[in-house]
Amino acid sequence: MKKLPIGIQSFEDLRSNNYLYVDKTEIIHRMITTGKIYFLSRPRRFGKSLLLSTLEAIFKGQKELFEGLYIYDQWDWLQYYPVIRIDWTQINHSTADKMETSLCRYLYNIASKYKMTLHSNIASDCFNELITSLHEQTNKKVVILIDEYDKPITSHLFDSQLDVIRQSVHDFYQVMKGADEYIQFIFLTGVSRFSGLSVFSALNNLNDITLHDQFVSICGYTQDELESNFSDYIDTTAEHLKMTKEYLLERIRYWYNGYTWDGKTSIYNPFSTLMFFYSKYFNDYWFNTGTPTFLIDTIQRHNRTETMLEPFVVDSAMFRGYNPPDIDEVPLLFQTGYLTIKHLELFDGIPRYTLGVPNSEVNKAFLTCLLRAYGKYPGYRIDNLRMTMERQITNCDEAGFANSLEVMIAAVPYELHRTDEAYYHTMMLIWMRLLGFEVHGETPNNRGRSDAVWEQSGVTVIAEIKYHAKKRINTLLKEAMKPIHERRYYNKYSGRVILLGIAFSRQNVGCKMEELNYKPLCQQ
Repeated sequence: MKKLPIGIQSFEDLRSNNYLYVDKTEIIHRMITTGKIYFLSRPRRFGKSLLLSTLEAIFKGQKELFEGLYIYDQWDWLQYYPVIRIDWTQINHSTADKMETSLCRYLYNIASKYKMTLHSNIASDCFNELITSLHEQTNKKVVILIDEYDKPITSHLFDSQLDVIRQSVHDFYQVMKGADEYIQFIFLTGVSRFSGLSVFSALNNLNDITLHDQFVSICGYTQDELESNFSDYIDTTAEHLKMTKEYLLERIRYWYNGYTWDGKTSIYNPFSTLMFFYSKYFNDYWFNTGTPTFLIDTIQRHNRTETMLEPFVVDSAMFRGYNPPDIDEVPLLFQTGYLTIKHLELFDGIPRYTLGVPNSEVNKAFLTCLLRAYGKYPGYRIDNLRMTMERQITNCDEAGFANSLEVMIAAVPYELHRTDEAYYHTMMLIWMRLLGFEVHGETPNNRGRSDAVWEQSGVTVIAEIKYHAKKRINTLLKEAMKPIHERRYYNKYSGRVILLGIAFSRQNVGCKMEELNYKPLCQQ
C-alpha cells in the first residue's frame, strides 16, 4: 500500500516518496486553461497548501512528477514560468513592523533562488521589484501563488493591530494590479473572504471559485475517490475494527463526510480521513488541531447557539466579502468549516442556501466546546455523563435521567445561573444534540413544533423543555407534556416512542417520561 500523506504539503515530496495521491489534476487543468486570477476558500487542513504546491510543479514544468495522472499528456510541458509562492503561515505577523521585516526577508529568499538581489526594505516595493525583475530576467510572465492570504487579518480580528495590519496587507496586494502585464496566473487560498483588501477590491477580474460547481471537489475526497483510492486501507481497517466493509463505509461517512460547497457534491475532510485510516479508530482529529475560541466567545456572547443546533437558510449575500471587525459568527462558522451548505435551492434564479453542521466529528466536538463554555464542565465528565444519559433515555429510566440532569445543573458555577429561559433552553438543547437529538421543524400536519426529536435504533424520543424561575417543577412538567399530547407530535412515528418533558426552575430540575407503542409503560 502507498503511504498515507499525513502532513505532506509538498507535491514533489508526495510523488517522489510513494505517498498516496488522489488525482485532482483534471480539475486543476480545467482551471488553469480557462482563467487567470482565482481565489479559493476552504477550512484549515483541507489540502489548500498541497493544491498550491501542485500548481507550482505544473507551472515549473516538472513533468516527471505527473506521470500516470490526468494532466500528464494534457499540458504543454515546454511552457514553464517563474513562480512566486508566498505562504503566510511562514511569515511573522505578530505586529505590523515584524510583518514588514519578515515579509521582506521572505521575498529576498525567493529572489536568491533565481540568483537575484532585491534592494528595497518595504515589502510592497520588494514584491513589485521581484515580479518585474523575474519577467525581465526570464522573458516570461510570472505565476503568483499565495497561501492563507488572510492569515495576518484573522490573527488580529479583535485586537488593536487590526487596522495597521490590514493597511499593510492592502498595500502589498495592491502591487498585483499594477503589475498585471507581467503576470501569467494568480491563485490565492484562505479561510475567510474579507472586503477592503485590494485582493478583492482592486483585482476586479478575480474569480472566486469557492462555491463554483466545477471546482467543489478540488480539495478533499468524494465518495468515489475514497472507495477507489483507499480500498486497501478500507479492507484492513474493517478487519481491524471487526466491521463489514459496508458498515465501516457508513460510519466513515457519518463521521467525516458532509462538506458541500454546491449543496450536491459531498466531500470528506481529508485530514480526518487520513488520520482515521492511520489510527484505525474514530475520533475528532480535525477539530482537535485547533480550538476555535473566538467563535465560541462570539456565539456565547450573543447566545446564538441556534447556528449549531439546526439548519437555517441564508441568501448569497452571506458569502460576499466582510470588513474584518464587522463579520459575525455565521460566515465565520461557514468559512472555518463548522457549517456547510446542506441544500441549495433556486428561487426565480436566485440561490438560497441551507446551512448546517457537516458531520458527527464537528457536531460532537463543537457542541462539547460550547457546553464547556456554558457550564464549565471538564471534558471527561461531559463524555461520561453523555453516555449515561443516552442509556437512561433508551431504557426509559426516568429517575436515573432526572438524577443526571441534577448532576448536570450542579456542575454549573453559581455565578452562571441565570433567570432567563433562553440560557437553560440553550444549554439543554446543546445536551440534546450531544445525546443524538435532531431539532425538527413543524410536523407535516402543521400542529406545531417540538423542541427536539431523537430517532435511534428503533426508538423515537420527542422532547419538550420548559423553564420558569417561579413555577414549581411539577407544574412545568405538565406544561411540557401538554403540547406533545395535544398536538400529537408522535403521530408520524412508529415503533417505540418515548415522550420526554424537562423542566428547569432556577437551580431545580426535573423530568417526566411516558412511553407509547410499547408495554409495559415506564414506571412513574
